[in-house]
Amino acid sequence: MATSGTATFNLDLAELVEEAFERAGSEMRSGYDLRTARRSLNLMFADWANRGLNMWTFEQGSIPLVQGTATYNLPEDSVDLLEQVVRTGSGTTQADLTLTRISLSTYATIPNKTSQARPIQIVVNRLQSVPTVTVWPVPDGSQTYTLIYWRLRRIQDAGNGSDTMDVPFRFIPAMVAGLAYYLALKLPEAAPRIEMLKAQYDEAWMLAESEDREKAAVRFVPRQMYIG
Repeated sequence: MATSGTATFNLDLAELVEEAFERAGSEMRSGYDLRTARRSLNLMFADWANRGLNMWTFEQGSIPLVQGTATYNLPEDSVDLLEQVVRTGSGTTQADLTLTRISLSTYATIPNKTSQARPIQIVVNRLQSVPTVTVWPVPDGSQTYTLIYWRLRRIQDAGNGSDTMDVPFRFIPAMVAGLAYYLALKLPEAAPRIEMLKAQYDEAWMLAESEDREKAAVRFVPRQMYIG
């Protein structure tokens, strides 16, 4: 028998909510049911940001550094930075140099925060409104500097009934299982299913999370410490 020849299966919001309601032993009957499910889905996505690194939300970005300016805004949907370097020059002469991430308390102990040179350290301020980064030393004018970073962004909102989710197909089972569990917490008639749906959600999440990881070889390089 012939196969379909396609590998494009996905669920839009309406289909996702229908499946989740059915797993909870109910069905979607009104616009309010869709709204409450969408709210639960967005809350679940926020919880996923706290559970670890969602690799499909990794993005690279860059910020041109300006002489005398220490602090720069990140995109508003940034969760955190994973890696960062400062790039000097451009084209065939460019070089990416490591920026060491330090804590705010460490930055506070720097005596002269306005000294200018090539930046070697960075502080990430995960503010509620717009996250920012502060580099030290402050960029000087001896050459061009560009902050190159790899960030973890927020999962996009659930959207409307015809939108698919900002989630790879590997996480569709976990997304459906999680939404079914969240909905069961709201439906009185679904109370007997809560424990079962929670177990299904935990298992689906564990399977998806264990696959969603970096598979490259890991190399550990020892650092030398000098005590003066």
